[in-house]
Amino acid sequence: MTAIWPAIPYEEWRETCSALHLYAQMVGKYRLARTPWVNHSWHATLYVNGRGLTSSLIPDGAGIEIVFDLIDHAVIGRSADGRTAQFPLEPMSVAEFHSRFIEVIGTLGGTPRYHDRPNEVPDPIRFPADRQARPYDRAAALRFFQALVAIHRVFCRFRTGFIGKVSPVHLFWGSFDLAVTRFSGRPAPLHAGGIPGLPDVVTREAYSHEVSSAGFWPGSAQTRFPAFYSYAYPAPAGFAETQPTPAGAYFDQALGEFLLPYEVVRASVDPEATLMAFLEGTYRAAAGLGGWDRPALEAPIGEPLRPRPLAATTT
Repeated sequence: MTAIWPAIPYEEWRETCSALHLYAQMVGKYRLARTPWVNHSWHATLYVNGRGLTSSLIPDGAGIEIVFDLIDHAVIGRSADGRTAQFPLEPMSVAEFHSRFIEVIGTLGGTPRYHDRPNEVPDPIRFPADRQARPYDRAAALRFFQALVAIHRVFCRFRTGFIGKVSPVHLFWGSFDLAVTRFSGRPAPLHAGGIPGLPDVVTREAYSHEVSSAGFWPGSAQTRFPAFYSYAYPAPAGFAETQPTPAGAYFDQALGEFLLPYEVVRASVDPEATLMAFLEGTYRAAAGLGGWDRPALEAPIGEPLRPRPLAATTT
């Protein structure tokens, strides 16, 4: 079965997307509160799975996993000692989701405590105080999941072409983006910080080393359409002037990164190839202009059942 690339126009499901974003923050903050720190906040992210998004196993109680099931539209918690608890994804307030989620954690034998204020969103309201009624569009949430599955497949394939340090393909709940990041291996200049809603100490640790990072947003207050992005930190001279591929990709001066509208990919003859061209081209611009040791870091795209060939050695 080929991947499904559904239409996901942001404005049509903006309120549901906003609600899911805040719900994902709660699950992510719970994982963050219970998990030992890993470089670049990789311990706090969510992952695409066969039903939606998962926290993976959190070291709390007997071991707890939280899943957003975007097919049957439920939040499902499972404990390694066999306990389960769940509640439906449906129209509700953020405060109601918070209350139900806290109950699920307690039922599973976990510790239901985490930072209760959103990050990286404008005008944040503490979760227990956000009583505004929010919709839940089941069909739109399912289409979003189908898009994530298609994108995840390409991101994972792109990831195989790099044998240096590279992140998992994971969803950062702060900005609600699916991302994959390659590292040159060299330390980066100290980041200036100042990202709204994100502590400087977290930002600076995240960008402690040179990166070429790519990802996908479903849309936001800044970018009111679903889009792929790619940026470098630090951005090398000439990076913004690079002509990206495919047609439709461009450098956004306000964001400081390349964008490719999701709809360009979806409407193309070969969406996977179109997206891969954007990922590879913007990475090559970052690595080439940045003077990365590309021969030591790159490899052919991986193939099933074919081990990587060993580098030639001399005796």
